[in-house]
Amino acid sequence: MSFFLFADSGCNLPARHLEEHRISVIPFPMVIDGRETESPKYPDGFDGGSYYTRLKAGMEVKTSLINSETFYGAFRPVLAAGQDVLYVGISSGITGTIQSASIAAAQLAGEFPERTVRIVDSLGAGLGTGLIVLRAADYRAQGLSAEQAAVKLDYDVENLCEYFTVDDLMFLKNTGRVSGAAAAIGTMLQLKPMLRGDEEGHIVVCGKIRGRKKAIDELTAIYQKKAVNPERQRIAISHGNCLEEALALADRLRAVAQPKELILSMHEPLTGAHVGPGMLAVFFFGTGR
Repeated sequence: MSFFLFADSGCNLPARHLEEHRISVIPFPMVIDGRETESPKYPDGFDGGSYYTRLKAGMEVKTSLINSETFYGAFRPVLAAGQDVLYVGISSGITGTIQSASIAAAQLAGEFPERTVRIVDSLGAGLGTGLIVLRAADYRAQGLSAEQAAVKLDYDVENLCEYFTVDDLMFLKNTGRVSGAAAAIGTMLQLKPMLRGDEEGHIVVCGKIRGRKKAIDELTAIYQKKAVNPERQRIAISHGNCLEEALALADRLRAVAQPKELILSMHEPLTGAHVGPGMLAVFFFGTGR
């Protein structure tokens, strides 16, 4: 294998994808109701139904970045064994984790000048990051080096589309995405914000839809308008414990254009704590974000 591929637990990839593509996952630290823990390495590894139910009932979740010491400890044995490293991480627009990985890479460059460590900022989260990670695995299978793969991934990042809606605006209020007044009014009027990952990796509101069904209609319309050659690419859907709606969205997307592969998964708990139960998202590649 031309390089060792790392991701973090924010990539949201199911276990079978991680195993099949030989991807090593570094977990994020979390604090849930005062108890320190780690986010599961894959979404199959936690009870999403219970998690999102408890979150809705008021469970307190605190998240933090992965520190540079953790990255150093993960990367160093690989470099010492004579392999290069490529790490794809969730957006620098929502966490300082990419900076932590870059600090570790700079430290290791002095120890292993003959080896390569490349850090790729996905400018995404959840399965958006996951799609970039899988592209990295594809490039490795094609025989590309870590350096060559990173160059191609930078182009992929520019065209990563991430669109989602949420069921409860109050979770976004708690992370500063909408004001408290807007959240209260939006909840009363059943306004469902449409959000996306922007060109700098921030989560921004790009529309407001009244009612859940219309929000799902809008996700479908966005896919129809923006997806480029979906029959040749993977697309992904994640949900905050609303499987029936996720399956319905999958059917709608397939009716528009059958993708090469469709990954459907419970949304991982790290960023799930910020978007809340009922979040429904679609991820794919288009022309621009």
